[in-house]
Order: sequence, then C-alpha cells, then structure tokens
Amino acid sequence: MPRLALAVMIAAALTLAVTSLALAHAVVYPKTAKTGSYEKYVLRVPNEKATPTTRVEIRFPAGLRVTSFGDVAGWQLEVLTDSAKRIVGAVWTGSLPPQRFVEFPFVGANPKAATTLVWPVYQTYGDGVRVEWTGEEGSKAPASITSIVEGSSDPSAGASGTTRWVPWAALVLALLSLGVALRPAATSSRGQIR
Repeated sequence: MPRLALAVMIAAALTLAVTSLALAHAVVYPKTAKTGSYEKYVLRVPNEKATPTTRVEIRFPAGLRVTSFGDVAGWQLEVLTDSAKRIVGAVWTGSLPPQRFVEFPFVGANPKAATTLVWPVYQTYGDGVRVEWTGEEGSKAPASITSIVEGSSDPSAGASGTTRWVPWAALVLALLSLGVALRPAATSSRGQIR
C-alpha cells in the first residue's frame, strides 16, 4: 500500500506542477475567433506573488471595438477612452489574494479581416511591483495573442501552445504512476518478494 500512496502523491504533484505552468500568465481567451463577429473575451490573471494583486490594466488592440464589460465581484472598473470616446482600455482595481486567479469578461466586435490581436496587460501588486505582460511569445512575461480567422471560431482554442497539451500530459503521468503502483510485486520461486 505505501507504493500506491507514493504513486498517487507523485501523480498529484506532477499534475499540479504542470498545470501551474499553464496558468502562470495573464491570458485573454479565446485564442482564436471569427472575423467580423461579436466575441465574449475573458482576461484571466493569476496572482503569482505572496502579496495581493491590486490593479489590472489592459490595452485593447486597435482593430477591436469593445462594446461592454461584465461585472466582477470585489473589483471596480474604469473604462479608458480616447478623444473620440472609443474604448481603448480598462483598469480593474480590487484585491486578489496569493494563489488565486480572477477573470474579467468583456465583449468586442472583431476586425473584419484576418489578423492577430495582441493584448498588453499590466498587473500591479500591493507592494508596488508592476508586471508588464507585453513581451514576445516565449519570453518571461509574454503578451497574450488571439488569432482572428475567416470562418468559424474554434471552441477548443481556449488554450494554446503549452496549455493545449498540459492536461493530457498530466493524465498520462497519473495513469503511468497508478499502473506502477498497482503492479504486483515480483516473487521468487520460494514465495519471497524480491
């Protein structure tokens, strides 16, 4: 039985470690959307520090026309507009404790032509540290990207790159660990465990 317990603990630890890698960035979902359609987007922001996140700011891509926002309990919304009253960004202020994430929903009209939307996000912590999620893909603090494509949106595109295979890798590791734990112990011809 100790082998089973050890295998289950290893599988759980690997699952949590791999999954936490997938959640470690400010990301806008969906990752793929249809040209010219109205889309519900969600900005997901995790707290990766020991102090609360107190402010989240997003700047909207030029080709997207944001039309409305969803309420988020415990957070105040400030809508940023340009001189023509076009919505160019949003700032949410509140308190996100460590080891938690929050999602900020909004609706926008997608560009009519295929393109890539880049979402600069700025996350401020209670100790004054500001993380700029504006880097290139593969960098330490990458900006989230959504592909606007002709045709229908891909509902399975909620995860991209690393996050697409993470749940499957965790499942395979868990099943392998369980198989090792449940494998009968080898015995010699004298009935002793080797």
